[in-house]
Amino acid sequence: MKPLPLDPRDKIAHHVDVIFGHGTSSALASEPELQFEYSRRTGRIKNFSIGSCLAATLRTDGGLALTIHGAKYFLSTSKQFLNNCVIPMQEAEPFISEGRSLFCRHVEWCGPNVHAGSDVAVISKDNRVLAVGIALVDSTLMRDYQKGVAVKVREGLKSRTE
Repeated sequence: MKPLPLDPRDKIAHHVDVIFGHGTSSALASEPELQFEYSRRTGRIKNFSIGSCLAATLRTDGGLALTIHGAKYFLSTSKQFLNNCVIPMQEAEPFISEGRSLFCRHVEWCGPNVHAGSDVAVISKDNRVLAVGIALVDSTLMRDYQKGVAVKVREGLKSRTE
């Protein structure tokens, strides 16, 4: 197989910057424990890990499917990543951390970079990651709607098995 024309660190850094905002990937450049898993068939990057924990998977549409660990890492290393987060009302937090979807009526704050179909982190007011998922509604409409799902949660904090 042909080697990648771009360094894997640069490729992931560009992906992260495009999807989550310029400057989000600045900590990845100096991360010593960044590891990649490649597809045996195509030779492309399938996912990347920080330490020994999976951070994100590259999707076929060019997006990144974040994990809880990846969201915690980007939230702690970049203030820009906060624009991709949603804060629910406090009474909805236990349900969301179990892996249930976040409804529009329970959204308290939403970052300006949240769009329909984008990967988002659902965080508490004190910046703890509760879940990760896909936004089904744009940030401009998320708080205005009173019915419907705002974020389809893929992985909740309490639903993980470690």
